[in-house]
Amino acid sequence: MSFLRFLMLLSLVVWLGGLIFLALVEAPTAFAPGLLPTRHLAGSIVGHSLDVLHCMAIVSGIVFLITSMTYSRMTAGTARPLAGRHLLIALMLLLTVISQFAISPRMHAIRAEAGVIDNLPLDSPQRVEFNRLHVWSEKFEEGVLLLGLIALYATASALK
Repeated sequence: MSFLRFLMLLSLVVWLGGLIFLALVEAPTAFAPGLLPTRHLAGSIVGHSLDVLHCMAIVSGIVFLITSMTYSRMTAGTARPLAGRHLLIALMLLLTVISQFAISPRMHAIRAEAGVIDNLPLDSPQRVEFNRLHVWSEKFEEGVLLLGLIALYATASALK
């Protein structure tokens, strides 16, 4: 059972650590003045990293749900699929999947079609749409992080 607890916590650490690293280190560094030749390049790097993070998150969420439900089954006699931590992870997965398969592809398509977003007029429909999607992307990632911290607390409290 120690291995199941380890996998549960590891999956959350990987997911939340990736989110924190992207938000606090990679994105600010990539967009720091003078580090990269263009903001467009910084956006390409951060966008690609976000795609990788989403894949890691989906795997982490699935690993968490499998190991947590198995752990519950072994300790409580039932998988407890409606346990708070499971619902939190399911919601995190939902937000991540929407971001990866609905929001990100539209942002990538706009960048491919329009080229450098910063070169578009502020009132350009493509730039307005890109900025709108970017705001939603950030909100989804913030939501996932908040839910993940709550899930981590709930998981740590439940493991005895």
